[in-house]
Amino acid sequence: MSDHKFPLSRRSLVTAFGAGATLSLVGRDGVNAARADGHAGEVKYSITRGYADGPFGQVHYQDVSPPDPQGLPLILLHQAPMTLRQFDSVLAPLAVRGIRSISIDTPGFGQSAPPDFVPTVEDYATAIPPVLDHLGLEQVDLLGHHTGAMIATSVALQFPGRINNLIINGPFPMTDEERAGFLARNKTGEQDFVYERDGSHVKNSFMGRYRMFGDGVDPKLITRYTAEKFIGLGPFWYGHHAAFQYNHNRDLPKIKHRTLLLTNTGDQIYENAKWAKEMRPDLDYVAIEGGGVDIVDQKPEEWSDVVVGFLRG
Repeated sequence: MSDHKFPLSRRSLVTAFGAGATLSLVGRDGVNAARADGHAGEVKYSITRGYADGPFGQVHYQDVSPPDPQGLPLILLHQAPMTLRQFDSVLAPLAVRGIRSISIDTPGFGQSAPPDFVPTVEDYATAIPPVLDHLGLEQVDLLGHHTGAMIATSVALQFPGRINNLIINGPFPMTDEERAGFLARNKTGEQDFVYERDGSHVKNSFMGRYRMFGDGVDPKLITRYTAEKFIGLGPFWYGHHAAFQYNHNRDLPKIKHRTLLLTNTGDQIYENAKWAKEMRPDLDYVAIEGGGVDIVDQKPEEWSDVVVGFLRG
C-alpha cells in the first residue's frame, strides 16, 4: 500500500563490527534500550530535557542525539491527548540510524504551559520556532502524528524557511459531515467529561484506550497513555478540538516542501489519508500494514525504517 519514491531497504546500523554479534544501544544512564542482531558494540546517545520560552509560556522538549548525528535534527510532534512520550519506542531506533530527534510537548500537554484561550492548530504551530531558536537550529526536518500532523503542516506553511523535509503521519482531510461528527463527540466525550467521585472515569478512559490499541495490547502501556491524558497543564480537550476545527483540505494543496504522507492500514483515519494521497499524488506516500492509532509503539522498527528512508531518500 505504498507509493514511495525513496529507498526503504534497511541501512547498516553499524559497519565497524563483525557479523553474528549483537548491537546494544544504551542511553546516558547506561540502561540497554534496543538491540539489533548482526552487529556488535555500544552506541550511546544523550538525552537532554529542557524548556524554551514560547508564546504561551515555557515549552518542554526532549533532545535525543547519537554521538555522530547524520542530517538535520528531526522534530517530533505528538497526537492528542498525549505527550512527547508517545515517541519513547522510536527514540533508540532513530538514534541507531543516526537521527537526532527532538520531541516537543504541545502547549497545555505534558509539561508545556497552556494558552489562556481555546487554541487553534495555527496557534499551536507558533510554539515550535521558539524551541528551534532556543537550540540554535536554523532548519530542521519535521514530523507530526495525528494532531501533531496538523500542527506540523501549519508550521511548514507559517514558517517555511525553518523546515526542510515534512512528514505528515496521519493526514486528515475530512467532509463537513465528518467534521461535525468529530466536533460533536469532542463536546460530549471531552469538553463535558465528568470526573467521578469513585474514580470510574479513570477506568473508563483506560478501557477506551485499551480497546483502541488492538492486538497485543500491553496494560502497562495503556496505563501510561491514560495518565498522559490527565497530567497536562491545560484542558485535555483542547487538542482534539483544534484538530477537528482545522481544515487540512485547505492547507494540503499549499504544501511546497518535500513531503511524505505516512499512514497505516489499521489507522482510524486511514481512509482520510487515502483521500489526501488523491489530493496530492505528487507527494510521497507510504501505508504501513496493520497497526492502529498507536503505530509508533506497535511497529517502531518498521516506522523508523520508513521515516529514515524518506529523510535520506
